[in-house]
Amino acid sequence: MDGTIVDTEGHWIAAAEQILAESGATAPTRALARLVGLALPDGAHVIRELGGSGSSDALLKRWMELATQHTMAEGIGWRPGARSLLATLSAAGVPLALVTMSYRDYAAEIIRALPPGTFDVTVTGDEVSRGKPFPDAYLRAAELLGVNPADCVAIEDSPVGLAAARAAGAVTVGVPHDVPLTDGIADALWPTLHGRGLHDLRLPLRREGAGNDESPTASAAGDSHSVRPKGLEPLTF
Repeated sequence: MDGTIVDTEGHWIAAAEQILAESGATAPTRALARLVGLALPDGAHVIRELGGSGSSDALLKRWMELATQHTMAEGIGWRPGARSLLATLSAAGVPLALVTMSYRDYAAEIIRALPPGTFDVTVTGDEVSRGKPFPDAYLRAAELLGVNPADCVAIEDSPVGLAAARAAGAVTVGVPHDVPLTDGIADALWPTLHGRGLHDLRLPLRREGAGNDESPTASAAGDSHSVRPKGLEPLTF
């Protein structure tokens, strides 16, 4: 979700910077890039390591509070092509799962801004015991969709998110935003979602052992979603 569908990674980083400032600390250059894609409790630990004062639980609560304030104040900025691709997949009957490390209350604001029923299922960071880079959230999304994770395509913007999707066995598409993605980190790398459609998502499934050209399953995006149409395989963003 964050960084793939909506341009909110900056809101989380700004919130972390504010917490550090409140604690009289300043993060080294690019140190907060470590937060991108991480499970929120892990991110709170990073903020504490960088000088945030208080317990990790208190830092997590404050981080979520400030990130929500930033998002509400600045509004939801959509990543190029994200809403169009979601609409195309939904119209094609492809099941979609949102897989995000943001918590349910925060994710609900983004989901409400999309057409009703865009996602068949959603898995948020407060609903799994281990967040990204562990595969738990993606495995749960595939389970809820009733599909094999290997028949899903996961669309992610971060190395942490891609590691989680690959560990779950999904086919992966990387679309970089706040942090660079290197060759080999995903089955396919796209500079943007702009202009992409169902045919484009079939192509990564051609990797050996991953679905086939005629029947892609589902899609997920990340922070992510998953899809599976009747006769089509699931996709995850």
